[in-house]
Amino acid sequence: MDWTDFRKYLKRAGKKTRVIEGLVSNVKAFESFLMGKNVPLEGVKSHHILDYTGDLSKSDVKKQMRGIALYYRFVGNMPIAQLAQSIREKETAKTRQVFKLADFRGVNVQDISRLNSVGIVTVEQMLVAASTPEERQELNARTGVAKAALLELAQLSDLARLEGVKSVRARLYHDAGFRSPESFTRWEPEALYQFMIEFVQRTRFDGIAPLRKEIENTIANAGCLPPLVITD
Repeated sequence: MDWTDFRKYLKRAGKKTRVIEGLVSNVKAFESFLMGKNVPLEGVKSHHILDYTGDLSKSDVKKQMRGIALYYRFVGNMPIAQLAQSIREKETAKTRQVFKLADFRGVNVQDISRLNSVGIVTVEQMLVAASTPEERQELNARTGVAKAALLELAQLSDLARLEGVKSVRARLYHDAGFRSPESFTRWEPEALYQFMIEFVQRTRFDGIAPLRKEIENTIANAGCLPPLVITD
């Protein structure tokens, strides 16, 4: 297979040559696995991804899934890209420091305390408990936290699924109108980069605008994440 176009795609996404070759190697290794099953890369099914991860050491899963997720995003097979990214996220979460709702900038301390009292402390717990209107209605009845506040916390938690987006970045993007990872996929990197610079300057947001490479990585990462939070 000619990997030229995939390499060009990764280069446009801001990846350095060494990183590009590593990502291509990820996909080549998966291709070799599929060849053993007489399946071409374009014929992959979900169970092939799951079978492949079963053959990998835990330390290799996160690394391999990164290249595979990007490749299938490149060819337009979003279900497979999202599956690979989801597997990568789960492995990352095992070693990731727990991120608490209280760590988000600009949240209501009383709301956080009420949620903590029913066992909702982390962003992962928030997404499990408040991703749908029905769940937020039930949580509002249990805690007294307004549904609008619950939706905002769920959206902040959703944004925090993006690599490098936590306390300050989640607040910045939410204030700028981004409500989910999917909302980033409508932007070209340069346009979003300029938009965020202008937003920070205009609003005097207490923090710096994301760097261009950070923007590129965020958009690429967002394209691989399945939607979670349903608005009212």
